[in-house]
Amino acid sequence: MEPCRPRRPSSTQRGYGARWQRYRLRYLAENPLCKMCKDRGRVTAGSVVDHIQPHKGDHKLFWDPANHQTLCQPCHDSVKQREERGGSLGCDEEGNPLNPGHHWNRQKRRR
Repeated sequence: MEPCRPRRPSSTQRGYGARWQRYRLRYLAENPLCKMCKDRGRVTAGSVVDHIQPHKGDHKLFWDPANHQTLCQPCHDSVKQREERGGSLGCDEEGNPLNPGHHWNRQKRRR
């Protein structure tokens, strides 16, 4: 028997209705490349308009264009999700963590 979990609101109830779909298409037309891939020297078409800072129901943050970035589905579903949970983004050529929130990087800022 599966535990009873509250149902997640529908995408429309979470703000991703027709208005968002129109905005998404326009944003992707103007910003077609995945930002995370581009930052790593790759050219990849994006398909997701990602909220840089999770909006958590805040409509002002939800619609703020400065809070949006284009990502490809693999970056959104793996790298971005891991980043939001505080996981590692990998290391640079010297072995330093790329995640600015990594505890090694926080210690460096204090010095």
